[in-house]
Amino acid sequence: MDSSSNLNPLREDISDEEPAPASVFATRPLRPPSTSSSEKYSPVEWTSYFDKEDDVSIPGSNDVFHVYMAGTEGPLVFCLHGGGFSGLSFSIVASKIKEKARVVAMDLRGHGKSVSEDELDLSLETMSSDVVAVIKELCGDSPPAIVLVGHSMGGSVAVQVAANKTLPSLAGLVVVDVVEGTAVASLIHMQKILSNRMQHFPSIQKAIEYSVRGGSLRNIDSARVSIPTTLKYDDSKHCYTYRTRLEQTEQYWKGWYEGLSEKFLSSPVPKLLLLAGTDRLDRTLTIGQMQGKFQMIVVKHTGHAIQEDVPEEFANLVVNFISRNRIGPHGVEMPGTWKPSQPKT
Repeated sequence: MDSSSNLNPLREDISDEEPAPASVFATRPLRPPSTSSSEKYSPVEWTSYFDKEDDVSIPGSNDVFHVYMAGTEGPLVFCLHGGGFSGLSFSIVASKIKEKARVVAMDLRGHGKSVSEDELDLSLETMSSDVVAVIKELCGDSPPAIVLVGHSMGGSVAVQVAANKTLPSLAGLVVVDVVEGTAVASLIHMQKILSNRMQHFPSIQKAIEYSVRGGSLRNIDSARVSIPTTLKYDDSKHCYTYRTRLEQTEQYWKGWYEGLSEKFLSSPVPKLLLLAGTDRLDRTLTIGQMQGKFQMIVVKHTGHAIQEDVPEEFANLVVNFISRNRIGPHGVEMPGTWKPSQPKT
């Protein structure tokens, strides 16, 4: 199965798009031409942000996980996306971090260009095992210091990996906009939210436009690169639909979030919790914050996908977290022994 075939009709969609009607003001002198919707929401390739992509085959299985990589030195920032997203959710972030650290963003099971024997097994244990297996294949027996960054569902996976203590070189944990209390409470609404989404799109451009106008993403530049791999082309219906069948994975949802706060607090590495302004800490996290067990930052003027909506600020927060905790390529360094490389000017 060639998962890249999901995007094969892409060029046809762009070339067949009807041009926008001319503006009634078009005859006025010096007025710039209006940008058509087709151009404004046209897809952008991952190569604009990452350095390379790869398929990671897991020994003893038919599972092949797709990863995007950027940067060549420093600790490894390993990014895990939320449910229904893909590794390209961290595209702009990777382009900002890669001068100071290595970045790998993985398409989790059932998402993006990854292919697995059971696409619907989104259990926390399975996904966390996938992550460890991919890191082992990429890094061998001597992995660099690793900072796990997980958004939403991916945050739960990152916390589980940390709790399992299966990554000896784990040096930091960044969890993005997921709190046990509010997440568990929202699960009763999740099927309705999924079913109320627009399900079919005549083109990738229309899906990008829907994501931005509908408010799920607030940054057009990020949506243009991240949305295409969250879709697949349905030959029978002659349209695009969602790549990930989240509505069929409900049996695993509660497991993503139950016990999340305790597991997060017990992780024996520096921890950062990034929240969009609307979330609230549950009692366990409130006590943990008062005891100074983790750093918390509320990022304003953003939606749920903080890494996509404000990627520059997000990248700075991650780099500052690495620097503050003196995380070098081989773990926590003594002051002065390693400094992140400076961005190229």
